[in-house]
This record gives sequence, structure tokens and C-alpha cells, in this order.
Amino acid sequence: MADALFPGATDLEGRAIRQIAALAMDAPAHAKSGHSGTAMALAPLGVMLFSRLLRHDPTDPQWIDRDRFILSLGHASILQYGLAHTFGYDLSAEDLRAFRQMNSRTPGHPERGVAPTVEVTTGPLGQGLANGVGMAIAERVLRAEYGDDLVDHRVWVIAGDGCLEEGISHESASLAGSLGLGRLIVVYDDNHITIDGPTELALRDDAPARFRAYGWRVIEVGEYAHDLDRLEAAAREAREDVGRPTLVVVRSHIGFPSPTMMDRREAHGSPFSADAISETKAILGVEDRPFALDPDLPAQMLSLLGSGRDARTRWEANMVAAGERGARLRHQFATNGALTPGAAVEPFGTGPVATRKALQRAMDQLAPHVPGLTAGSADLTDNTGVLLRQGGTQGRDNPGGRQIHYGIREFAMGAILVGQALHGGIRPVGSTFLVFADYARPAVRLAALSEAPVLFVFTHDSVGVGEDGPTHQPVEHLMSLRAIPGLHVVRPSDANETLALVEGFFRDPHPAPTALALSRQDLPLLEGAAADASREGAARGGYVLRERPGASLSLLATGSEVALSLAAAERLEEEGIAARVVALPCWECFGEQPAEYREEVLGSAPRVAVEAGVTLGWSRYADHAIGIDSFGVSAPGPEVFAHFGFTPEGVSERVRAWWEAR
Repeated sequence: MADALFPGATDLEGRAIRQIAALAMDAPAHAKSGHSGTAMALAPLGVMLFSRLLRHDPTDPQWIDRDRFILSLGHASILQYGLAHTFGYDLSAEDLRAFRQMNSRTPGHPERGVAPTVEVTTGPLGQGLANGVGMAIAERVLRAEYGDDLVDHRVWVIAGDGCLEEGISHESASLAGSLGLGRLIVVYDDNHITIDGPTELALRDDAPARFRAYGWRVIEVGEYAHDLDRLEAAAREAREDVGRPTLVVVRSHIGFPSPTMMDRREAHGSPFSADAISETKAILGVEDRPFALDPDLPAQMLSLLGSGRDARTRWEANMVAAGERGARLRHQFATNGALTPGAAVEPFGTGPVATRKALQRAMDQLAPHVPGLTAGSADLTDNTGVLLRQGGTQGRDNPGGRQIHYGIREFAMGAILVGQALHGGIRPVGSTFLVFADYARPAVRLAALSEAPVLFVFTHDSVGVGEDGPTHQPVEHLMSLRAIPGLHVVRPSDANETLALVEGFFRDPHPAPTALALSRQDLPLLEGAAADASREGAARGGYVLRERPGASLSLLATGSEVALSLAAAERLEEEGIAARVVALPCWECFGEQPAEYREEVLGSAPRVAVEAGVTLGWSRYADHAIGIDSFGVSAPGPEVFAHFGFTPEGVSERVRAWWEAR
């Protein structure tokens, strides 16, 4: 018998849709917060994808060649949790009842590593769409290297009006169209509702025309968000077009089939009332009690997944048949494409050398030994030192290219890097100037939240940028990035320290997301005992460069101010003030060290921080800070440093004045 509410649905699919739609009301109501309407409207789409299209196997959720599924509109997280539970993944009825509660596996927005089927952390709208672009790039690069018998899957993204409104969607969709990422399929839930009311309050875009202009294929399903056969036909058509990304536009009705909440803005972010839930459950034909979950349904739905599970078993057989090639692919995923053992970079023998130039040396010497490496920039490849001389440019004519030109799209680049990293098997590097970290910051934050092993390279790290002036001279950016929990913000002391830290990042199978701040200008190389101290302590985030028993004070510095502090310490000693010098290239790394080590490095003498940026935050380590609590000026770099007192004479004078006045 045909399903009156959900045309084309089998009996099992209809039961699954109804259970998920009811859950989408019950869980937010129980939590007294959450988003019911979108999850209800998209339940038919979700069930159709999971039962008929996706390559997935709940008995082996992490197999390498599975399709990736991203819920970019992460506020509808209960949809993803309902799908995972209903299709037999390791997510229990108790987990669903704990929706949005402390330490539950069902948080308010999907978080990577917490619940099965969640590939990326979503919530801030549009990020998931851009992550999907990154995953599609990763799939293409790996397929080109290992062959489509081992790598050949799709990336499915569900996005909404909010995702398409956010600027990141424009940047990422434009790049995806330019690259021709044919295994990327975005389903646009065109429900015409936002928190404030109808989308027409602020949005009158022609989304299909916009995406066609980007070079995407567009399939408009129309008013059939609940017709599984029509949804399947559109999705299959999209899946077969591997020459370009596809946008499938579905006009849904938020809150369907509620007679009182459908198409209302309240259905977006407010739990339904008890009466609204009861009347909707009556229409759905389900039991009117909270969390009336059918315990037999997961096993029954699992039985539908023959094609997806068969694809997994065929892939396993292909991996065995591939021999060494299959073993390399497994190893690349296990190590996140890390540096092969034995590879190393040759240090600089003479200086001075800009730390951004050191990064280019690391790329030149290590890139052939980092099997998962991709590298690129926001239109600053030569300036930032991420040129892969043998990597080839990524594009539709060179699917294996490791050099990615992101264009002037810092926001999208950051999220695309995260998508590559969380896909697995890829070690992505992306770069821009430090002052433009503001454009990338939301993606950098989510990289830290999801522990994505991304190397964000930010060069031109101080007022030493010079003539470009205050618009391009970062002063607050180091502290801004240091405020992100879990992000390793690294500002190396010299070029050789840069080489060692980059090599360490590539060698680590599971590195923390890292923001590397590098100088435009040349810096002197550390020598003698200072160089030895750098080699031994830089990876720990802090070390002593210049020790003086009974010192009057310690100078704490990072980056270009390390050599400056060493010179200032010499001048202070001539004036009778013995000064230690401590480098703190990575606060987060230093904070992870044992207390005894940190106390030994910091010492007991009064401390003065020296850094060419805002002083806010230095009170964590220093009694006084010498910095720049204003915007910069337009002049040659050395003149700007002198203007702000960042010379050996200027620093020693300010330290002495503080010492005498304290």
C-alpha cells in the first residue's frame, strides 16, 4: 500500500521516518531546547540517503572508502542522531534521551568523535559545506594516487538557507566549481524559514542561478521533500555526474507534518508544545509517548544496507588484492599522511634568514617524504613559503595535484583544510598573512575544537611588514589566536628552529592543530649554547637561551624579539643588570609541560616580556610587558621597529626604567 505521507517509502522506511520525526520532537522537548522542525522535514531525505544511496556499513563505521555524510545545518543534529540509531550504529536509546545533556553522546550540535556518522564538527552555518569541499579534494587526491579500486566515494552534504547565506559558502562553492569536484553533492534544504521569520526578510537570491554560475550542476526537485522516489532519482542523477559538483535543491516545509507548527519560524529553534507533539504524532500514526523507539527497527534497517555493506566487503577484497599499494593506503590513514621515517631537513649554516624562507626549505626537502601532504595559500604561495615544486597544481586536469590555489578566500581555505584533515590520509598546509587570520579564525577555532591536524601558516607576523602599514601589520593577532583552547600557536625564534618544529609536526601521526607565525624579515640564527637550547627545548614550548645565576630579571620573548632580547640583555649586563633570556615559542605546548620544567625555565627572578604585539595576556607569565598597544604605521620595517622602541637600545632602556621604578 502506498504511503500517504511519504510517497515511495517502503514499510520499513516509513516506520524509520516516523520514528525519527517523532524523536525530533521528543528529544528537544525533553531537553527543553533544540531544533525540531528542520529535522522533521528532512527525515525522509535522511532515510532515503542512508537506506538507498550512501556507501556505509554500521558494523564498520570507519572503513576508508565509505561515503562521507555532513550535516552542515548542525542545529538539526537530532536528525543525524536519529539516523545513526535507526540504522544500527552504536548510539543507544539512552543516548538519544540524553540529548543536549552533560557528557552525552548527543550534544546540541554534531561534534567529531562523539557520535557515529559525525565526520566533522558542525554548527556555525556554512562550515560543513566548506568541510565537504575539503573532503572532496582529499578523496580526489587519494583516488589519483591509489586508483579507484581503493578510493572512489562521494561526499554528501545537507545545507540550509543559513549555510548559503554565510559568506563561507560563496568562497567554498566557487572554488569547488573551479576545481570541478564531481564527487561532491550538496542537498540544499530550501525551507524559506530562519529564526527571525521568512527568509525573504533578508534573502532573495536565485540560489540555482548562483551555483550554475559557479560551474555546478543544479537539480531542482521542487515540492517533493517527502517523496522518496523523487529524492532518490535526483540523488542518483547527482551521483553519476563526476565532472562537476552538484547542488540538489529541495523545497521542504519546516515542521512537516505538524498542522500548527509547519512553516512557522517557531518550528526552527523552539521545542514543540505537548499538544503540538500529540497532534503531529496522531498524523504520523505513532504512539503518543516520549521516545517510543522500536527496539527491532535498527536490526531491520541494517538488513536494507546490502549494497553499501557489499561495497565495503568488495573494497576489503580489493585492498588485499592490491598488496603493497593497499598496505600503504592503510598506513597513510593510520598516520594521517605523516613524514616517513628517516627523512630530515638540513639546517641553515649561515644567516640571517626569514623564518618564512625556512618553511620553504622544509617544503622543498620534506614534501617528497610526506605522503599525505597538500599545500596552498590564499593567493600568497611564493610569499608564504608553501610552494610544492614537484606537487603539481590541483585541478580537474590534474586530480592528483598537491599544490592547491585557494584564491583570495581565507575563510573557506581554513574550513577546507579542516575537511581534508578529517577525511583522513591527508596532511594539509594552508597559508596567508597573519593579519588575515581574522578572516580564517572561525575555521581555525573549529579545527582546534575537532582536533584536526592542520598546519595553518601565518607569515608577515609583526609590524616588520613595514610599508604596507597598519592595515597589514598584525598587533593583536598572536594573542587572539592564543586564546583558542587546544591550538598550538608557534612563533619560532629563528630559521633552524622553524625547520625543526615543522619537521616535528609532519613526523607526528596525531599533531595538534597548529598556527605557525613566521617573519617576513630576515632573523639572525641562534648560535652556540642558544642553538643547543633551541634544539632541546623548542618543541616543549619554552626554554632558556641565556642563563645567569643570580640574575636580576628574565626577558621572555618570541619570534623576531628573541634575538633582540639577547642583544638587549648584553647591554643590560654592561649596565650592571644581569638578565636571563627565555624563548616561549608556543604557550600551549609550554603549558602542557610538567610544573617543575616550567618553573625551571621561567625562573624566580622578575620577568619582562618582549613581543611586538599587544601586551594583553602576558600577565600569565610576566610581571611587565614591552609591546605595541596601538596600531602600526606605514614606513620601512626597521623604522617601524625603531619607532616602537624595538631595538637593543630601546628595549634595554625600557627594561632598565621599569627595573629602577618598580
